[in-house]
Amino acid sequence: MSIALFISVVFYATFTTRRIMVKEKSGVLTNEALLIADQTVSDYLQGNITHRQLTKNLEYYSETLAASIWITDEKGIVVASSRAASHPQAPKNVLFLNQDFDLNTMQTFSGDFFGHFDTDVVTVAIPINVNDALGGMIIMHSTEEELKDLQGKVIQAIYIPFLVMLIISFALLGLISGRIMRPIKKIHAAAEQYSKGNFDVKLDIKSDNEIGQLAASLEYMASELSKLEEYRKDFISNISHDFRSPLTSIKGYVQAIQDGTIPPEKQDRYLNIIVNETNRLSKLTTGLLELNKFDSYGIWLVAKDFDVLALVRMVMNSYEGKCIEKGVKIWLNNHCEKTMVHGDKTKIQQVIYNLVDNAIKFTPEGKSIYITLTDKNDKLFVSVKDEGCGIPKEDIQKIWVRFYKADASRGKDKQGTGLGLSITKEIIKAHNENINVVSTEGVGTEFTFSLAKSSVDKEINTEILIGK
Repeated sequence: MSIALFISVVFYATFTTRRIMVKEKSGVLTNEALLIADQTVSDYLQGNITHRQLTKNLEYYSETLAASIWITDEKGIVVASSRAASHPQAPKNVLFLNQDFDLNTMQTFSGDFFGHFDTDVVTVAIPINVNDALGGMIIMHSTEEELKDLQGKVIQAIYIPFLVMLIISFALLGLISGRIMRPIKKIHAAAEQYSKGNFDVKLDIKSDNEIGQLAASLEYMASELSKLEEYRKDFISNISHDFRSPLTSIKGYVQAIQDGTIPPEKQDRYLNIIVNETNRLSKLTTGLLELNKFDSYGIWLVAKDFDVLALVRMVMNSYEGKCIEKGVKIWLNNHCEKTMVHGDKTKIQQVIYNLVDNAIKFTPEGKSIYITLTDKNDKLFVSVKDEGCGIPKEDIQKIWVRFYKADASRGKDKQGTGLGLSITKEIIKAHNENINVVSTEGVGTEFTFSLAKSSVDKEINTEILIGK
């Protein structure tokens, strides 16, 4: 009787363990499928990424999660797939496997998935909606081998003498509870938090078995998703920062024209500045839409030959009103015979805007700002030097960090977001060029960045004064 009871308990425990593990694994796969659908598949179905990019992303997730992933369209045709080791290739159409398969409903399966797999797998199928219409489905399969291995170990215990079997059975139950069930519950709870956007949850599972590997994979996935979320927030902040300067200039000049501060005979000049700033905003908007098509973190450059001297003068004209208002002079000194360079004109304009804006911010009334162009060999150097308060030595390396601000009390303008210099550094780095800073407290700060000369010859020498 005891043996029969013990065998019943063993089989019941094995069955229950397997069922719970299948359920937990289905939940984990469901959460992972929802994340993949939200982060990658929807973009593909809407045409935001290419089929090659989609396949590359699926291969990454498949390798990380040890799962096969199929993407179908609204008719069940498999448009992209990636398989785990030992799994067969995806079918051409999931409806070939079973005509009753519902593409509109979230489903979970345990078994050989209508005879397609040689071994049992855990399967989840998640519909993908695009503009409130069915756009396809993501189907994920994960093997049940680890569940079968565990089940076999439990069953083998019945061949040991009764007393030993009884002791070992309780030990195994304790092991299952402590090393498997508890970690799986942690994984499930963490997966729920990840699905809600909380990527700071740590699993703290150190085992080397499949559960530990799954936990490590989930933590790695959460870390990557967290970076993606931070990148999204930084991206929005950067765009907001770049939009603020031209909008401020446009608003100032329009108000000056409206209230008569700018006389009619000078309005054409300032209207041209407003048009230039409007064009810059249009280019920024175009760049925003273009960047949305890419899933990499890099800066997309459109390099061509342009006159950097003309670009500097345009920026200086945009800041003329602000300089006059603050009583700051800007000098342009050009020591180059050729001022044509090769790079992304719009991005370099952002760099100059950011550096001049910072210089004006920290330069007191009655002082000057110097923009100097020099060249050496195949490089042209642009320098923006102010006579402001300078940067403390301990803050020099920190100024490039996003959102970092050295002592804000040093400047009257405390509206900065701490993004300008980090944007500047990223743009120059994307051009494979360098930017350096030299600063002395109480004397001023000088930023210098390099650009590659173009093969187009243009000889210009000029010196311009803006301000009172």
